[in-house]
Order: sequence, then C-alpha cells, then structure tokens
Amino acid sequence: MRPHLLLRRQALLRLGRLGSLAAATALPVPALAQLREPGHGGSWEPTRGQAGKDVIWIPTPDALVQRMLQMAEVQADDHVYDLGSGDGKIAIAAGRAGALATGLEFDPRMVELSRRLAREAGVHERVRFEKADIFEADFSKATVVTLYLLPELNLRLRPRLFELPPGTRVVSHSFGMGEWQPDERSRIGSGELFLWRIPANVSGHWRFNAAAGSGLPQSMQVRQTFQKLQAEASDGSLTAALIEPRIDGRTLQFGLRDSAGRAVKLRAEVQGNRLRGSYQRGTAPPQPFEAERTGPPDTIVGSAYVEGGT
Repeated sequence: MRPHLLLRRQALLRLGRLGSLAAATALPVPALAQLREPGHGGSWEPTRGQAGKDVIWIPTPDALVQRMLQMAEVQADDHVYDLGSGDGKIAIAAGRAGALATGLEFDPRMVELSRRLAREAGVHERVRFEKADIFEADFSKATVVTLYLLPELNLRLRPRLFELPPGTRVVSHSFGMGEWQPDERSRIGSGELFLWRIPANVSGHWRFNAAAGSGLPQSMQVRQTFQKLQAEASDGSLTAALIEPRIDGRTLQFGLRDSAGRAVKLRAEVQGNRLRGSYQRGTAPPQPFEAERTGPPDTIVGSAYVEGGT
C-alpha cells in the first residue's frame, strides 16, 4: 500500500475511534431535524462515519468545540471560517459567541442542515454556510480558521493559511500541520487540539534607524522557518546572535547584547517592510526605534506545499 494511502487509512481509523468517544462524552445537542434530500422524496439526516469528498463525517464533541473557540480567543469582531463544516456546529457556536462565521462544506445536504440549525439557534444573521470546495474557496476574510480534516489535507491547506494576514488564528481538531509546531495545545479526554497564529514574514536584511550612542546594532539578518527565527545583529566588527527571537502574529520580540556588553530587550510591530517599537536596558525607560527591510523578504521556510512532504 502506498504510504499516503496508508496514512489516510490510519487517520480514518483514528477518526472512527474518536467518534466512538464523542458518542459517549459529547454534551447534549438539539435533535437534528429531518430534511428533504434534494431531488428525492424521502427524508435525510447525517450518519456518523458517512463518507464525504475528502473525509468521513465525525462531529466534534461540544466540549472540544468550546475549547477551540477559547484557544482562538474568538470575539465579536472576528470572522470565523470553518473548513469542512459538516453539520455546522463550530460555526454556530462561534455565532453564539457573537462572531461572524462562515462554514464551507462540499455536501449540499449538510449545507441545508446547517442553515436550518443556524435558524433554530437564532444566529442565521451572523452565520452562513456555502457549498464549496475548501481548496478552491476564498476564505481570505478569516481572522480565525477551524479545521477537522486529515493530516495530508492540513498540509495541502498550509500554503493558503500562510497567505492570511499575520495574527490570524488557526485551530485544528486532532491533527497537526507536519513540521509546523503549534503555538498552543489542549487535550480533553483523547481529543487533542492545536493552535497556530499566522506569523508575519520578518526574513531578510534589516537596517536600524537608531541615534548615535543608542547602542542598537546597525543591521540584522533574519532567517524564518514557520514562526521560528534564526537571526544575527551586526554593529561594526561585532556580529552576535539575537537572544530568544520570537514572532507572534505581527509582534516581534528579541534580546541582544550590545557592543558595551549591556543586555537590551526589543519589541516591535511588523508593518510590511518596517519595524516600529521600543527597546529597553534594564530598568531604564523604553525608547522608540525603527528598522527598515532593505530588500525583498525570503519565502518563509516550510510555508510552501511539497507533495509527500511534512
């Protein structure tokens, strides 16, 4: 059996096991109303484990839904996109939290079911559902993306996620993103959740606009792999690695030791090709600084999709 088919089979079996757990531990939910199946005279309701375009359908237990929204810190000004929204429960829960939400689902029967449940929940003005292929649909307005897919599908989506604005939160139920390590994890029973924040691209060569005597370096060079940074600052003949550099959405933080041996902490907001923020030595008051990228950024290592890669 080819490796990617074996991976898919193992993932489907895992989803089935999680589904059995969900049946035993899920919080009570409203009974699903029967709907007319388009083009048929009978009634239809979803069946646990039914086949979809890319995955089988296993509903996420309510406790995990709520935790996903907590991890993403969903607020009223957010727009949540649930990719492969199934019966719509994640998008509906986001609507109940006051956010706008859009569910993208390939199965038209599930779309109609979700729309009805949204009306019953009284959130239909904030929550909408579209029949869509998640690999072709536009979800560029998302501030939060939720997923319950398969590992290889997450990897296929990863380049699209890196096109979203820095700070966009991505939460996945059960499956990770290969080598892209999450910023946060949670577990409820055997259900595992992963959170990532889309990082700004800070790769490339930066030149500091600092006053003489400030002690800040003249420049720094940054290489970025997902949200992990390797960087060096240069000041004349001195070159030193940055101390614990980190990018969290648009916020860049790092430390350095200046040419006089003093420890300095810097925090800045990434604004395209500019950094604007402050630096501080010890207990001295923070002082403003700016830096400018002198050339185009590099591609963030790992953000491109490579078939069969991680």
